[in-house]
Amino acid sequence: MTCRFCAAHPPSFRLVVMPTTGERFERAVSIMARLRGPGGCPWDREQTFDTIKPYTLEEAYEVLEAIDARDWNGLPGELGDLLLQVLFYSQMAAEERRFSIDEVLDRLSDKLVNRHPHVFGDAKADTPADVLRNWQALKAEEKKKRQEETGEPAAAEKAHTESVLGGVSSAMPALMEAYKISSRVANVGFDWPNIEGLFDKLHEETDELRADLEEYPAPGPRPESAAGVAGARGVKAPDELRARLEDEVGDLLFVLVNIARYLTLDPESALRKTNRKFRRRFQYLEDQLRQKGRRPSEASLGEMELLWQESKQQEKR
Repeated sequence: MTCRFCAAHPPSFRLVVMPTTGERFERAVSIMARLRGPGGCPWDREQTFDTIKPYTLEEAYEVLEAIDARDWNGLPGELGDLLLQVLFYSQMAAEERRFSIDEVLDRLSDKLVNRHPHVFGDAKADTPADVLRNWQALKAEEKKKRQEETGEPAAAEKAHTESVLGGVSSAMPALMEAYKISSRVANVGFDWPNIEGLFDKLHEETDELRADLEEYPAPGPRPESAAGVAGARGVKAPDELRARLEDEVGDLLFVLVNIARYLTLDPESALRKTNRKFRRRFQYLEDQLRQKGRRPSEASLGEMELLWQESKQQEKR
């Protein structure tokens, strides 16, 4: 939009007034309403809360991918796609007279103020750990207040609600859930005293997995190259043994998540970076074989290993 006073002036002298953040947000909200309204987009109009859920997860991961890649040009677009999910849910809720984007914003602002009394009030929090402890205490207080307003829940439900692990969703990716669980219990002192204890636990879980593998029918697990399913080429393990192996592998992963937490690293992000590194190196291997008119399935393991090591050396240059 342009300044009315300057509209009469020649173009070279006009003062362009940029829209405010609020005006930009209102425009996005109105566009979403238009897409869902009469004569809007057929695809947008037929969506429901359930059909949009997969896109929400997808957009969240694309934001993380852009951050990991330090793609600062692409990140604004990915964040916009994620914000679209909030606008979409809010518009559908407004149509059903459940709530509107205004309530979403009000609750967000109120939560930010209420959960930061060390900024907006008189509370003290000198370290990030202090902030987290205050945050958890405030969340518990808010839950208690909601219970009083809506009526006491049943005993079992109340016990779950008051649990340290209450609010940790089991719908999130398993690595993230494990990180949240271990962080919550660590905040109340249920943690290893030092990282060496975690490595001892890692060795313990590895030994337990090896012990179970001794019961695996000969010739032992043999992954099928195409399917990647353990035991597909060899003898399949009995169901009871497979259940124990799954349990031990899960324990190993949980310990590794705790090691990441202890080092203040995000295990989800660490694994994504390793996935990208593996992709990059394997695609180098494929490119080198392609130049010779061959595919990985036509190369020996030894030849592929040499190319793999070559790809690692290429990255160091």
